[in-house]
Amino acid sequence: MMVQIPTTYLNDGTEVPMIGLGTANLKGFQGVNAIKSAINIGYRLLDTAYNYENEGAVGRAIKESAVSRKELFVTSKLPGRYHQYDQAIQTIQESLYRADLDYYDLYLIHWPNPNQDRYVEAWQALLDAKKWGLIRSAGVCNFLPEHLTRLKEETGVLPSINQVELHPYFNQNEQRQWHEQNGVMTQSWSPLALNKDLLDHEIIRLLAEKYHRTGAQIVLRWHYQLNSISIPRSSNPKRQLENISIFDFELMEEDMELINNMTLVDGRMNNLNPAEYEEF
Repeated sequence: MMVQIPTTYLNDGTEVPMIGLGTANLKGFQGVNAIKSAINIGYRLLDTAYNYENEGAVGRAIKESAVSRKELFVTSKLPGRYHQYDQAIQTIQESLYRADLDYYDLYLIHWPNPNQDRYVEAWQALLDAKKWGLIRSAGVCNFLPEHLTRLKEETGVLPSINQVELHPYFNQNEQRQWHEQNGVMTQSWSPLALNKDLLDHEIIRLLAEKYHRTGAQIVLRWHYQLNSISIPRSSNPKRQLENISIFDFELMEEDMELINNMTLVDGRMNNLNPAEYEEF
């Protein structure tokens, strides 16, 4: 069975699927097989990063799959230690060499690293890489509105996507509103909160029973109805299929609100606050 996944358009006209496969920790032979499984099931968006150290596995899975490269949407990310302009350009090139790809559909700055304060320089590198055809779309991860505003002020260009921590324990309502008002697409990392008891939460269990779905399907459908692209990670073909089988039902507005109200004042996992956290 192969699922058709809806798509949306980014602010630069790039078309992107509304759900994809997170590939962190999918490495080596097993990782390649897991990614190939996802592609065969219907996944077209594959999310990797330089720091995941598995761009090679993603590229190998693409080569071994029966789906052509142009049908896939492949994302990678620039690590914080390479924000300096020349290093950023070299790192994008190295990312492509590792995956044996001619271009990435989307390339993101992984974290703003505000104390280092070179994210505008890194952003300019991504914009130039886009001009040169190394990437089709340029975006960021974990940028707060203040960081995004500065990118616009200093380069005139806002990212196409901001990938942020987003799950029912941390629904990012204000951040999502800022994105919507400024034409930036929201993407959710750890959409299932790394399963930290989320799927056993009473509200999720009751909704799963009500809609005759799994808890993960309820949460991923919530992301979809928030208009956020989710990238759940799984190496299990059965769960991979379940995770994208969410487009034949709809959560009622009151049930969306129940999930929204699960959010905590600071529901971030591991205290990864982009205003302070530095990733290298």
